Amino acid sequence: MTLLVALILLPIAGSVVVALLRGNAPAAKWTALGFSLVELVLALAAWAAYDPAGPRLQLTSSVEWIPAFDIRLSLGVDGIALVMIAVIALLTPLVLGYSWGERLPEGRTHGGFFSLLLLEQALTVAVFAATDLFLFYVLFEIMLIPMYFLIGGYGGEHRTYAAVKFFLYSFLGGLIMLASAIGAYVYSAEVTGQGTFDWATLVPVLRDAPMSVQVWLFLGFFTAFAIKAPLIPFHTWLPDAAQQAPIGVAVIVVGVLDKVGTFGFLRYSLPLTPGASQQLAPLVLVLAVAGVLYGSFQAFGQTDLKRFIAYVSIAHFGFIALGIFAFTSQAQAGAVSYMINHSIATGMLILVIGMVIARGGSSRIADYGGMAKVTPVLAGTLLIAGLSTLSLPGTNSFISEFLVLIGSFETRPVYTVLATIGMVLAAVYVLWLYQRTMQGPVRGDALLGTAGGPGAVVDPAKPGAHRQRVADLGAREIAVLTPLIVLVLALGFYPKPVLDVINPSVAATMSEVGVTDPVTSQGGN
Repeated sequence: MTLLVALILLPIAGSVVVALLRGNAPAAKWTALGFSLVELVLALAAWAAYDPAGPRLQLTSSVEWIPAFDIRLSLGVDGIALVMIAVIALLTPLVLGYSWGERLPEGRTHGGFFSLLLLEQALTVAVFAATDLFLFYVLFEIMLIPMYFLIGGYGGEHRTYAAVKFFLYSFLGGLIMLASAIGAYVYSAEVTGQGTFDWATLVPVLRDAPMSVQVWLFLGFFTAFAIKAPLIPFHTWLPDAAQQAPIGVAVIVVGVLDKVGTFGFLRYSLPLTPGASQQLAPLVLVLAVAGVLYGSFQAFGQTDLKRFIAYVSIAHFGFIALGIFAFTSQAQAGAVSYMINHSIATGMLILVIGMVIARGGSSRIADYGGMAKVTPVLAGTLLIAGLSTLSLPGTNSFISEFLVLIGSFETRPVYTVLATIGMVLAAVYVLWLYQRTMQGPVRGDALLGTAGGPGAVVDPAKPGAHRQRVADLGAREIAVLTPLIVLVLALGFYPKPVLDVINPSVAATMSEVGVTDPVTSQGGN
């Protein structure tokens, strides 16, 4: 059994065991956490076993599945897939730790909740590891099922609407991708006499396909991945899903699930349809820059903390798409590292926002103010997450954004200049949120009230008003956030371990597309 097979089967086994223990909440919680920590160890072992100087796909395994169509259960990772699997392995135990004491809808159990989270982890790992196009499509669709139940069964007041919208958008995109996958199979059969869904076999066959064939195949892949990413105008499912999902589920949606879209651009769209990718790049870049500006301006207008994060993420995904379709190694390396660092920074931001909401009982921005006076540690963690989100130098996101912009400027200067406006706007909307919620006098209905409900005490300085007892971060919450804080600072000052893993895969992608860096082509370094 290869490490990749173990990384998929372990959380599936954990999901089954936890589901059987759902009547015993403590046992279910500890079992789920145990499985997720072992999964993290396996992910680190896979990282150690991976050789950046080795073959493009490593840790491979393949068994026959549907012989009539040469469909196989084929797995393998390059540096890009490996780092995303590592991110999933890191975030899952942190999400479980955060959700330990979360209030669930009536009739729901932590055993069922944690079981679905482990199943979603297994399917997401499998998506990144799949090297058979048909297998990738099947997993792309199946991974929607546990997420549908996580949002629809455990979310907020309008959870059913958000879950159905999420499912339909992604499912429709997957069907369009299936049409392109079948087209790729048919074309390979015409050229070689034997149709195949094997990724490594399709790359050299499809790159010589007529432009008309490539364009149609590209559009099918692009639509599915643009919905998942999400790029505008395919983004509208994300704010609803992020707002209605439980905090831990929102971390998985925004921090991991969305990356399947940008990963799909790099693994499938560019290598399988290189000519069409270059020809239609201006269209994608327009959507990318529009997403940066649209997401930034929408963030200013949000009144809900969770929807604010959703629009911030839409802006960040615009930067990632810009880096991918600028077709320079610096920009693509920046885009891939942005995928990782966005997961870390935004995952931390969502968790801290969840801790704020847990204390105030409201996700409305206007219901908070001056929390730094009563919860200074919480305020400090929010500041760190916010500074990483706005890509302050010294935080993990800075090097990613810097590489995207400096690499994109070489080939797409106009788009890059417009996207740079998003950097300025990010500083403004992040600091605006922090100022509104954490600074100034203690204020807002979440912290001050007139009802004097359970847990409130009279503030003698304000007759008739009541102030809730708001506790600062506890030991469990600090334990959940500490690894993310360490990564924010460590990767901010020393990103080399990650870049060393992803750079060879980026170079291979550039070669598959048939493009070279402008400086290299002119004889520079």
